[in-house]
Amino acid sequence: MDRLEKLCIEKGMRMTDQRRVIARVLSAADDHPDVEELHRRAHSVDPHISIATVYRTVRLFEESGIIERHDFRDGRSRYEETPSHHHDHLIDMKTGKVVEFVDEEIEALQNAIAQRLGYRLIDHRLELYGVPIEE
Repeated sequence: MDRLEKLCIEKGMRMTDQRRVIARVLSAADDHPDVEELHRRAHSVDPHISIATVYRTVRLFEESGIIERHDFRDGRSRYEETPSHHHDHLIDMKTGKVVEFVDEEIEALQNAIAQRLGYRLIDHRLELYGVPIEE
């Protein structure tokens, strides 16, 4: 049983065979797939999984806090397992590749800005959009 499948069971979700497949596909993803890509991957495991099932399952997983939805300005929602540790994203505007990173200087600066403005930071998202430096 994979991480997402365990989380679903812990949250009391009924795990159908199709939900298990979708949970496993999401757990195995090392990228940020959209619903169509999740469907393609899940369909290769179980050809009876419809795109509607993937949409419903993704919505259920998101509402349960098991996965996070991102909009990286490419017109499609992309998903990742809710991370156990904070990270930010750099999106390559040429290829759509998403690079995850952690930078302690940026984290400290964001906290300092919030404090200077009279706030305690409880959450944030940082998305950087770029293109490769041409050499």
